[in-house]
Amino acid sequence: MKKSILKTLFVVGLILLLANESFSIPAFARKYNMSCNVCHLAAPKLKPYGEEFASNGFQLKDKEPVRFFRNTGDDELLLMRELPIALRFELWGQYENGTTVNGDFRTPYILKFLSGGNIFKDVSYYFYFFISERGKLAGIEDAYVMFNNIAKTGLDAYVGQFQASDPLFKRELRLELEDYKIYSTRVGYSLATLKYERGIMLNYSLPTNTDFVAEIVNGNGIDTEDIFDNDNNKNVLLRLSQKLNKNVRIGTFGYYGKEDFDSTRNELWMAGADATIDLEPIQLNVQYIYRNDNNPDLLVGTTNKAKTQGGFVELVFAPKGDKSKWLATLLYNKISSDKSYLNYESYTANLTYLIARNIRLIGEYSYLKESKTSKVSLGIFTAF
Repeated sequence: MKKSILKTLFVVGLILLLANESFSIPAFARKYNMSCNVCHLAAPKLKPYGEEFASNGFQLKDKEPVRFFRNTGDDELLLMRELPIALRFELWGQYENGTTVNGDFRTPYILKFLSGGNIFKDVSYYFYFFISERGKLAGIEDAYVMFNNIAKTGLDAYVGQFQASDPLFKRELRLELEDYKIYSTRVGYSLATLKYERGIMLNYSLPTNTDFVAEIVNGNGIDTEDIFDNDNNKNVLLRLSQKLNKNVRIGTFGYYGKEDFDSTRNELWMAGADATIDLEPIQLNVQYIYRNDNNPDLLVGTTNKAKTQGGFVELVFAPKGDKSKWLATLLYNKISSDKSYLNYESYTANLTYLIARNIRLIGEYSYLKESKTSKVSLGIFTAF
């Protein structure tokens, strides 16, 4: 039954896609008749203008095109003329020494169906559906409704499914194939990570360029069925970010949660700091996180504490800013833990060439220190 529903969604999506010839460019660029590089340095990585657009509910302040909405004669109803749709498509070939299969064509690596837009004034939605992720039908990841500038207080609320790490650095917007590893790290049998969660996220910004974020989430990820939360606890993340000047932003956060499994409990907390230094043509992103679990192995009648810490350093070089055809990135990941199987250290170099605003050729090399493994990846990224 579940598979048939997913197949139906897929077919309906293709019909909608083919029904309108204007779907040949990304949805938001199509809506506003402007180039992708207005918001993106190189898709999917956002520039500050793109981040502002997203945080404003995918709308340009005082610039919403009237032609994009139907005139229903009802001020209490806002209907878009067309459903905004886009696709993201990635194909990769990879060589990794020490594996049984080398010269692996990983195509399609990602095929993502995206939609987002306005439901009403200052009420927006966004979601994407993985038609294929690493050769499997993955389903929905991001999926939320956003209430922007609630009661003209400046408070924004996201309700639905999102990544707990989104206020820090967005994994979905990185240029590398290599992940921001610390965000996806699971300790023992704990289900709590900084990846996808279901819940509520509140954002508030002061005129001093100070941003506050609060999240209340289930704390057990999204790989669930029927009952979405597996206990009565809710986990909390609090975030503070300060822009020191136009080039430097610093931030800190704290996370606290409990996980109950039958007669056992794991209590955990995380704390971290991050910074972005943007001195065109170079951008430096730094993240550090410390995590403490008091019973991640879910032992009964005793505890087995674990401390985990790590983060990443990322350097992005775009010689001509958003006009660059070539971009280069360096990414360093490091994790150390009482759980030795979590120890991880990687060095990654990525080189990107833009054939067009929405087509990238990518070459990437990663060295994984723990396993002494080298990975060479060649890829094509496109969104349309």
